Amino acid sequence: MVKSSRAWQRMLSGRRLDLLDPTPMDIEIEDIAHGLAFVARWNGQTLGDYAYSVAEHSLLVETIFSLMAPKASHKWRLAALLHDAPEYVIGDMISPVKDAIGPEYHVLDDRLEAAIRIRFGLPAKIPKNIKLQIKKADRTSAWMEATQIAGFTVPEANKLFGSPNPDLISNLKIILRPPIETRADFTARHASLLEGFI
Repeated sequence: MVKSSRAWQRMLSGRRLDLLDPTPMDIEIEDIAHGLAFVARWNGQTLGDYAYSVAEHSLLVETIFSLMAPKASHKWRLAALLHDAPEYVIGDMISPVKDAIGPEYHVLDDRLEAAIRIRFGLPAKIPKNIKLQIKKADRTSAWMEATQIAGFTVPEANKLFGSPNPDLISNLKIILRPPIETRADFTARHASLLEGFI
């Protein structure tokens, strides 16, 4: 990856985050929560008066992960909440676009993810079994989003994301609300999970 003359972004906290060489010292949860609350999933192609944000998705994934793994520690629940955290600065792209961009996108994403994890006391690399559980929760969330707000039929969603356990998600609904509410809930959930393992 060729380094440009300016690869940093100024955050609302005042931090300057180098996107190509991020350090944990330049990462603040308020910046993550704010950015994710204003990044739309599905490229904004969802029903409703508000975009479905990555912050809202992250809260749902953590909830689903906790239902799938009720004995999981607060540490791994926090990992689930932060699973898409790099998108606060690099945005959300649908998987086919990420694949088309190629490995450089994943290198950038991995560097940011490692810095974010270290900043909040998580290992730079998550154990494979936990990563797989988080991915399963992520795919379940995507299935819910696809069928509830993105216009997919159930058979289409089953083909793309797999068929979820209906008992697991029977009481869960997609929430569409103002970004400031989601931002506050994301920040509060982060604080609650961080307290649970530090």
